[in-house]
Amino acid sequence: MLENSKFWSSVAYFEKEEFTCKCGCGHNNISHKLVEKLGRARHIAQIPFKLNSAVRCVKHNRDIKGSPTSSHLKGYAVDIHVENTFDRFKILHALMAVGFTRMGVYKNFIHCDDDSDKVQNVIWYK
Repeated sequence: MLENSKFWSSVAYFEKEEFTCKCGCGHNNISHKLVEKLGRARHIAQIPFKLNSAVRCVKHNRDIKGSPTSSHLKGYAVDIHVENTFDRFKILHALMAVGFTRMGVYKNFIHCDDDSDKVQNVIWYK
């Protein structure tokens, strides 16, 4: 794997800060494999991927009432903001095309993760 600074200089479409915990603690253990897959999906979708949530520290996850087993804690998950049904389709299509097998569809975002410790080949709706 590329050294951390070289990795981020090679990433298209995203900045390291987009994946950092939103509480301001600076925690960022995002999976480089996940970022690479997101970059490929973003290229296929041809629309921006605005991240609502990525890495979460334990305190932030607890404060927002996230699951104690959230893949965000391990750096294996992101929530992508969705504006409309057309973008939702493009994003889901692109995520599946690059190999994501765990997705959640919500009113204003799509959750995707690359957590091999969890059940695969699922899409849930809330």
